Amino acid sequence: MRARLAMRGMRSTRDSRPSAAEQHTSWSGRLARRVAVLMLVNVMVDTVIGAPLLVLPDMLDHFGTDQAAWLNASAMLAGAMWAPLLGRSADLYGTRRVLVTTLLMCCAGALVCLVAPNIWVFITGRLLQGAAVAAMFLTVALVRQLCAPGIAMTAVGVVTSGSAILGAVSPFFFAALAEEFGFRSVFVVSAVLAAVAAACVRRLIPESPTRAGGRLDIAGAVLLGGGLAAVLSYVSLGSQYGWFAAGPLALLIGGGAVLARWAVPARRIPEPVIDIRNVSRPLALTLLVVVLSTGAYQSTLQLLSLIADVAPADGLGYGLPAQGTLGPLFAAPSVGIMAGGALAGWLATRIGPAPTLAGGVAIGTVATIGMYLSISHFYAALVFAGLLGFAAGAIVTSGFNMATSVAPVASQGVVTGLVQVMLAVGSVLMNMVGTAVLTSTTVVVGGEETNSATGVHTCIAIAAVAFVAAMLAATILTRLRQPLTVLHNKEPPGL
Repeated sequence: MRARLAMRGMRSTRDSRPSAAEQHTSWSGRLARRVAVLMLVNVMVDTVIGAPLLVLPDMLDHFGTDQAAWLNASAMLAGAMWAPLLGRSADLYGTRRVLVTTLLMCCAGALVCLVAPNIWVFITGRLLQGAAVAAMFLTVALVRQLCAPGIAMTAVGVVTSGSAILGAVSPFFFAALAEEFGFRSVFVVSAVLAAVAAACVRRLIPESPTRAGGRLDIAGAVLLGGGLAAVLSYVSLGSQYGWFAAGPLALLIGGGAVLARWAVPARRIPEPVIDIRNVSRPLALTLLVVVLSTGAYQSTLQLLSLIADVAPADGLGYGLPAQGTLGPLFAAPSVGIMAGGALAGWLATRIGPAPTLAGGVAIGTVATIGMYLSISHFYAALVFAGLLGFAAGAIVTSGFNMATSVAPVASQGVVTGLVQVMLAVGSVLMNMVGTAVLTSTTVVVGGEETNSATGVHTCIAIAAVAFVAAMLAATILTRLRQPLTVLHNKEPPGL
């Protein structure tokens, strides 16, 4: 009896692989429409994560608080909590169904933020909106399940990076909108986009034919997500309130205990939310490359606003002329992300995702070193900022492509969720390191504390070191003899 049940479970996973007739085998008008819908989903994600930062001072004034870290990081931290649960749910119940549910949660979260009477209700809305972080990796899982190997990687590149082009104009749009209607208008746009995206996905995207066998380990997902969120909260808040302050320290100890509580049973139960026993060496190396390189380029790109806010005449050893230069400086990375993601997807179908990932890391290393040398020269900074954005697009696209190419088809939701968690972890950790460095190296100019050239140079140097470490891991990855399963349409033995 047990043997028959086991064989039935195996068939439910293997027979669920999409047949060639069910997959897109070439570009067509229908595929273009579906890719456009999934790009719209990622545009909504950008409004959830990035747009509130543009109106952060207004939100702080409205709620009468200085808790910028909570208002800023709550959605990203919630995304780390949601990712394991939603990724596994997608494998079990259907990726489109879970994506639509996620978008409706984002819409509900935006509406809660819109009517929030106090900061705690507002943060509750942001926690619901954090499900948007899962929406990005679910779009990748859908592409990989609905497209044939020959075009899937290119489509992933377009879906993950295509929305970045709006990054060049969205700050101006949201700034003007907030100026006219107040900061709440940002959440009106997010709610509308989420509702429209949910309707379009429900109407135009077919359900993935892939289903994994088994059940949902809800307790494990809650423990894993909650532990990750608590530890990342410590990293995010520690630099502001003190690494050994009671609150942040309680988050670290509690999060570590919760993760330990998850890890022990996860090695024993048959169907954990993430089977850490079967994580393959290629997948582990891919996640390592993603966490290192993501943190490196995110921390460097976020220095742009700091560098641009200082004039060369201030004599600090860094700074850029502000008049007429800020727009191009912030638009260059967005254009680079779109170009890098699309090109990386196209190249991956020809040379494989591992060499493409290594190439993106190499370009990021060069761009970071270039930023180190050009923080007082506008045109050089413009070129290297665009190149860094190009590397970011290539790394994100190649990270998703590489991870999904070495994982079973029925585990695409879990694997893309792992990559998304690494993106969040890398960003938070490196930003924490950068904040600590800048805080400890300030200088006093005109009676006010400001960041020093030593701090800025040190932050860029740390990012360069992280890129070099990622390059070493990526080189090892390219030398593995692991077959490119996505190109040969074979089922790998495990994660």
